[in-house]
Amino acid sequence: MLEVAHLVRRFGENIAVDDVSFAVQPGALTGFVGGNGAGKTTTMRMIMGVLATHGGEVRWQGHAVTAADRRSFGYMPEERGLYPKQPVLDQLVYLARLRGLTAVAAKKQAQELLERFQLGDRGKDKLESLSLGNQQRVQIAAAVITHPTALILDEPFSGLDPIAIDSMAELLGEYAAQGVPVLFSSHQLDLVERLCDHLVILAKGHVVAQGAAAELRNSGPARYRLGFTGDTDWLGTLSGVRIVENNGAGLLLELTGVTTDELLTAALAHGSVRELAEVRPSVSEIYREVTA
Repeated sequence: MLEVAHLVRRFGENIAVDDVSFAVQPGALTGFVGGNGAGKTTTMRMIMGVLATHGGEVRWQGHAVTAADRRSFGYMPEERGLYPKQPVLDQLVYLARLRGLTAVAAKKQAQELLERFQLGDRGKDKLESLSLGNQQRVQIAAAVITHPTALILDEPFSGLDPIAIDSMAELLGEYAAQGVPVLFSSHQLDLVERLCDHLVILAKGHVVAQGAAAELRNSGPARYRLGFTGDTDWLGTLSGVRIVENNGAGLLLELTGVTTDELLTAALAHGSVRELAEVRPSVSEIYREVTA
């Protein structure tokens, strides 16, 4: 398991990461989300040892992480680090050999990854000759080429087309199925909701929410969509109901002190009910609420 415990990082007077703690469980996809400047990239750099911590620690398998541990991690930085004027295959082989693979094994693994990302015929091309999306695929291949024990990926889906996103999601799922902890950041909240077992939401350097997606969606007050025909003034006199939205097609109500049976009885006394259905917030809605 990969853990960060009470991490702190300052840049001058600015505290970029302030007492951040969370765990990335083995075999789980953990989504790391937050706005620009929230502290995601800084936290990932501290996990990888690229930045020193000013407080707290990173733990791997229950002990303080070591340089040797980090060498077994797969890392994809926000600022892509490959060489634009060097051939793609040569770079992947070089990186794999730096991490201990033999020349034969490195070339075999690099070629297999390029084939998987539909780049098998582009190995001799310079990186800069590829589209931005394909450059992103090569960067992902570089992160996983030595079968990492943990994956730390900063915006791995950025710039990918839908087919590449599906391929990337499948790849990450395979690593998770092997017991590898996977942490990735993304601004694509619908994608995070679809893929992730666990979410960590950061705002202004603080963790403002974390947990399984289902837990986060169920943590707030109950909300219901009421399809109703008739005057809605009676809702203002019903204790324990708050109107969240009234768009003409229906009402979104938050129930804080009334049951659905009581709401339905009151509604039927004042008009016709077409629908009464529970509505759980999406990850995007949860994000907006906790970072507001």
